[in-house]
Amino acid sequence: MNQGTLKKELRERYRRERVQRFIPSNFNVILKCPEIVSASTICSYFSYAEEPSTTEINQTLIKDGKKLLLPRVSGDEIEWVHWNGDSTQLKITKKLTEPIGPAVTDLSDVGAVITPALRIDQEGFRLGQGGGFYDRALPNLPGWTIGLVHPGELSSESVPREVHDIPLNAAATPSLVVRFNR
Repeated sequence: MNQGTLKKELRERYRRERVQRFIPSNFNVILKCPEIVSASTICSYFSYAEEPSTTEINQTLIKDGKKLLLPRVSGDEIEWVHWNGDSTQLKITKKLTEPIGPAVTDLSDVGAVITPALRIDQEGFRLGQGGGFYDRALPNLPGWTIGLVHPGELSSESVPREVHDIPLNAAATPSLVVRFNR
């Protein structure tokens, strides 16, 4: 079985498991990470359904004076848009909540990137939702990378990976931050 087919099968299984075990939690534990504290610009995302919630994180980052960039899908790429917390500056596209406004073209000041994931393995490789958006975006972002997963979604088994997959620097559950040797 090729890696693409294996990833697809695992995504379906992991989504079912996530729905069965979902307990709403906050992931504020990452707000104490030195990389988050010292970053002036942070890329995050707007969670949906059973994804680890970024609502409190995003609001706290804005309240703390951070410049928060959220993703907007443009073709097969992610554009990053500055969001100031104003809910009228958001639109819903399919399942995604996306910011309205001009894309930020200079990402050189990004200090941290918060990413979604279905699973993250011991080496920091993530299995995402399957669009490849973050795999294409991460090489263009200079910041420290952390993925959010629910308890039980940090895997001792390697997730399938392809040549374009990028490992993260860390992963977080609601109560724990795990750093990878990078």
